[in-house]
Amino acid sequence: MRECRHCIKKQWFMQARVAGRHRRIFRRQPRAAPLPRSGNRLRIMRILIAEDDSILADGLTRSLRQSGYAVDHVRNGVEADTALSMQAFDLLILDLGLPRMPGLDVLRRLRARNSNLPVLILTAADSVDERVKGLDLGADDYMAKPFALNELEARVRALTRRGAGGGPTVVRHGSLSFDQVGRIAYANDRVLELSARELGLLEVLLQRIGRLVSKEQLVDHLCEWGEEVSNNAIEVYVHRLRKKIEPSGVRITTVRGLGYCLEKAAPAPASDAPTGAAPPPAEAGASQSLR
Repeated sequence: MRECRHCIKKQWFMQARVAGRHRRIFRRQPRAAPLPRSGNRLRIMRILIAEDDSILADGLTRSLRQSGYAVDHVRNGVEADTALSMQAFDLLILDLGLPRMPGLDVLRRLRARNSNLPVLILTAADSVDERVKGLDLGADDYMAKPFALNELEARVRALTRRGAGGGPTVVRHGSLSFDQVGRIAYANDRVLELSARELGLLEVLLQRIGRLVSKEQLVDHLCEWGEEVSNNAIEVYVHRLRKKIEPSGVRITTVRGLGYCLEKAAPAPASDAPTGAAPPPAEAGASQSLR
């Protein structure tokens, strides 16, 4: 009897845990100070993939995350419709053959909410009628399966660039620059080897140059649905990024208890000696020996 009660209690606990995680995934999180998402400022590009083929979805997710995008994945039309109504995205990659709710219905409901979200639909090679219906319902582009991954990435870049309004694609801060389309950062015109998380962190900091960004804001913008990142992990990402952008002369300062701030490093201080005054012989000799 004890064993049965233990099993029932364990099963109830697991169900409650799963339900709680589901609510956490689809709950709109309040933001005390949201980052700007329009104009010529940088935005973190967030993509929703609605695809029931787990192998294809996994390949797309890995590829796009390696390119620096934040990617969420849902497996049916109902989940896609729920996600689109609760979360802001920059692009939707939509398979038309979704279970529970067809992709065309997801697209129709999206446009009925007056959303201008760019949509790239995925269809079978012989489904010409579906492609025509999708484009008529407001899809921006389509790809027929099977397709080349590099072509899809190029179409994603084109659609996100179009959705951004055709503004400047390269943002500069001192000798640090960031290519929004190519998803590449440079220091003194040399490519910085940044991971996807480090790249996302740099984007958030560039949005608020000279202003504080809290750890909560970083977690909100860097984490995928259902993933939890500790404050220690954020500190590790900041430490790595700080070392990698050092050659640019731009530094990340930490304000304990408040967050982080991206600022240009101060120029090297001038000599303390008055202009035109020669240093004492002993100090001059010491200076030469240090060199």
